[in-house]
Order: sequence, then structure tokens, then C-alpha cells
Amino acid sequence: MRIVGVTGGVDTHADTHVAAAVDDNGGLLGVESFPVSETGYEELLGWLVGFGPVAQVGVEGTGSWGVGLSRFLTDQDVMVVEIDRPNRQVRRKQGKSDPTDAVSAARVLRLLAKRHRDMARLRNKHCTRLHALLLELKAGGISSEITVTKANLLLEDVVVADEVTRHRVLIAGELVDDIARLDTALKASKKRVTTAAVSASGTSLCDITGIGPICAAIIIGYTGDVTRFPTKGHFATYNATAPIEASSGGHKRHRLNPRGNRKLNHAIHIAAVTQLRHDTKGRVFYDRKITEGKSSKDAIRALKRRISDVVYRHLIADTRRVRII
Repeated sequence: MRIVGVTGGVDTHADTHVAAAVDDNGGLLGVESFPVSETGYEELLGWLVGFGPVAQVGVEGTGSWGVGLSRFLTDQDVMVVEIDRPNRQVRRKQGKSDPTDAVSAARVLRLLAKRHRDMARLRNKHCTRLHALLLELKAGGISSEITVTKANLLLEDVVVADEVTRHRVLIAGELVDDIARLDTALKASKKRVTTAAVSASGTSLCDITGIGPICAAIIIGYTGDVTRFPTKGHFATYNATAPIEASSGGHKRHRLNPRGNRKLNHAIHIAAVTQLRHDTKGRVFYDRKITEGKSSKDAIRALKRRISDVVYRHLIADTRRVRII
């Protein structure tokens, strides 16, 4: 299933916001400036809606100049995703232009795995709030994973005997609707990431057990040009899978590296955990480390470093293949 809708990108400033609208294929629909005010926010949203249903809006600086707009759009049930501001070096090379910044934000939004992660986190928040309400409506609530179908079945059996119960059921129903909408959006997001970030790039990362389209998009997006890392060791240091030595006296040991790119580290961690759940070479490697006397945490860290090396080899191979083509 594919969601067809307008994607907005907003370059925020103290007095004016510059918005760009693109269709679901990335085609530019228009660029317009709006004042920073409640009326301006309404005009901006109305302008976007004029092109069709709004799928999502990328806003630069949601914690600063874009905070007011972000709150307004969220209150209007519009999906908002923060867009990182390009660094100065990139702006010097490409030139500084508000419309260009806005268009870039809108197009990059469709390719970022960050949007998918943000929606997943929002869904988890809604599920947590829904679970709390269901516990008050029925002892135990839903004991297994919360789904739209299970929640609706539970709500249908609730006997409304007072106003408090009626409002609890009403709010729970609204949360169920939010979760259903996010489920649909997450499916469409995964499909777009698969097509744009994985299929289009021709990456071989998905050949690695435990790495799917979303993790592949995260790795590609946050690694950038892999050739900037001379060796797999440099790459492991960047993604924090290279442990830090914490030896004392004759006792040699290493500990978790809290530095490095945590988003890359998380993607590799997901791959490691997935490999442990199945009959894979990663599981064999982990079991061997346990047999050697390593703790479970140390064995997982060793596996993550091993996966980092494999990821590095795939990225280098992909780069060379593209150059040959």
C-alpha cells in the first residue's frame, strides 16, 4: 500500500518561514514564504493542503525558530519530522538559498530513516498511553502485544456505567485511531525506504543477516562516503563498536565505548540481536565467545565489532561496483 500525499519542507527563520511542497514522487509543486505567527501557520498549512492531502512536513529547527510551527502542525494532526540544518561547509559549496534549503529538506525527508524511527517511537508512546487506559477499563488490559484489532475488541466489551468510563473509552478509541494511522504510515514509509534508499542505491547491505531496509538506510545515511575511513578499524571507532581498553594490572579487559555515532551503533546492535535469535554464523561466533569465558555482554560487543567489519566490506564493495559501472 502506498500513501499518496504532499510532503512539505520548511526552512525556518525568526520572522519568516519558507516552505516548499513536493509530491510523492519528489516533484516540486511550489515554494512560498509565510510570516511567523498563528495566522502565518494557518496560511502555510492551507497552502500545502491546496496541493492535496498532506503526508508529512519536515521542519528545520523544531527546538528553536520552528518550535511554534511544529506545535501548530502537531495540533492539526500533521506528521512533523525534524530536519537537520546543513553544515557550513556544505552551504558554502552549494550556496545559501532559503527556497533551496526548503526543497532540500522536503526531498531529503522521503529518504531519511529518521522519519520511520520517529513514527515508530510515536506509535510506542500511543500504545503505552492506551495500555494505561485499558488497565483501568479491564483488569490486566491486553497482556500480549497491543494491536488495533485487540484494542477494539476489548473496548467493545466495556460496559459504560458512568461519565468517567465513557471518557476513558472515548480517549482510548482516539488513541486506537492514532495507532491505526501510524501503522499504515509505517508500512508506506518502509516501502519508500526500501525503494529509494536500498533498491535505488543498489546496496548489498541487506544480504547481511539482521540488516533490513530501515537499518540499511540508517547505515548508508550516517556513514556517508565510506572511503573516508581508511580501514575497518577506523569505521569501527566511528560507529563505537571498537571497545575501549579498561585493563588493570595483569587483568586484561575491554568495556563499552559510549562515544561514536550512536545511530550507527544501534543499527549494528539490531543486526547482532537478530543474528542471535536464529541459526547463523553470528550465533556460532557468540556461543564460541561464551565457551571461551566471555560474559554475555562482552560476547555481544565482540559480535557487533565483527558485524561492523562485514558492513565495512560491503560498503567498500558497493562503492567500487558503482565506480566500475
